[in-house]
Amino acid sequence: MESVVLDAVDIHKSYGTGAGRFDALKGVSLRVAEGESVAIVGKSGSGKSTLMHILALLDEPDEGTITVDGADAAKLRGRDVNRLRNRDFGFVFQQFFLIPNASVLENVVLPLKIAGVGAKERSERGMAALRALELDDKAKNKATNLSGGQKQRVVIARALVNNPKVIFADEPTGNLDTATGQVVEDILFGLNRDSGITLIIVTHDTELAARCDRQIYLRDGLETDVAPPANLHGALPAGSVLPGADTGGTIEGVTA
Repeated sequence: MESVVLDAVDIHKSYGTGAGRFDALKGVSLRVAEGESVAIVGKSGSGKSTLMHILALLDEPDEGTITVDGADAAKLRGRDVNRLRNRDFGFVFQQFFLIPNASVLENVVLPLKIAGVGAKERSERGMAALRALELDDKAKNKATNLSGGQKQRVVIARALVNNPKVIFADEPTGNLDTATGQVVEDILFGLNRDSGITLIIVTHDTELAARCDRQIYLRDGLETDVAPPANLHGALPAGSVLPGADTGGTIEGVTA
């Protein structure tokens, strides 16, 4: 019997009121099994980032329920939500969210510092994560001095340092060239395959989505069976909004 990590039932989320109200999600349900890789796919405004934020407990639904490892998220206190998110979830965002003038190691161990882990253990676990990403030689470098590909690998190391059950990746290759993006993809899917980490990817890229075990297609806040159109390179047709433009939800306070 499969173990369910996340279970979302009939999720609704709106922003604004009156004539300015925007219904980002209109009743989406999703069940994610342990060790599964799932792509949430859609154009800008489809609700894909909003859904990810709610699944990751970064935002709350207006209606519907989110269950994490059998626990109803709505019944968890704020402190418990923060602890669960910091312990069980890792985050890989397109924008990196690194502290520019802090060292690579300081960036990687930030979730451990928040969790109250001692300095020695933080350093040991941070270096282990950097070695896994072949970045241990950059530990003392300032994050601002790294290339885009190196920054994204630091972000993955930071996501791994707490040994998470789930990694959420929001357009993880959106700021990278094709070759570097392929390397980052291979790292993420390698972690899913070799370490059993559940992987949830939000993307507009149908080629990236196709690498996942399962694809969830969203359009106008609803799940659809029809994939968004793609050109030969897996990107949306000319005139579509660029990657990362999906503005649903909030990421304030995210440090991992």
